[in-house]
Amino acid sequence: MSGLLALSRFIDRFNEIVGKSVSWLILVAILVSAANAVVRKTLNTSSNAWLELQWYLFGAAFLLAAAYTLKQNEHIRIDIVYGAFSRRVQHWIDLLGHIFFLMPFTILMIAYFIPYVGQSFRSGEMSSSAGGLIIWPAKALLLAGFVLLGLQGISEIIKKIAIMRGVIEDPTPFISAHEQAQLDAKALAEEVRK
Repeated sequence: MSGLLALSRFIDRFNEIVGKSVSWLILVAILVSAANAVVRKTLNTSSNAWLELQWYLFGAAFLLAAAYTLKQNEHIRIDIVYGAFSRRVQHWIDLLGHIFFLMPFTILMIAYFIPYVGQSFRSGEMSSSAGGLIIWPAKALLLAGFVLLGLQGISEIIKKIAIMRGVIEDPTPFISAHEQAQLDAKALAEEVRK
């Protein structure tokens, strides 16, 4: 189990570095968007390449940070149902969800995107918009995002099994929205007292 946990730590660290790094792409996308708007309004001209670059940057931030979001346990779930169960049942829900839903989906998407990206790269596929960008980098982002998500899924499965066997502590204990509000209120009250 220690070898698997070491692999899990490596995947977690890698996805954390990628996730935090790509957050800067949002700032770049905003700057590109602002510059494009200023040029369009002041010089009465625009470029499809700049518009597509914005889409690439937002897409890259979303796709490449998805694994980091899973690592941080910030993905969407229905807390009303999930929060009603004991933590042990929640671990089972997470484990079975990762094994039977997340992993098959990511494997399917990776298998689909490998030839999809390859064909786009070999053909030098370009945007259908005049002055647009090449397409294969955007398609490669799809593949990269699902590879990172698949790796993080493996890490989460390893950690869930280790947690359920008592080998490690739960790194992301579930806190319901109500409990989080209580913790926030308590922290705010302590801050006011200071």
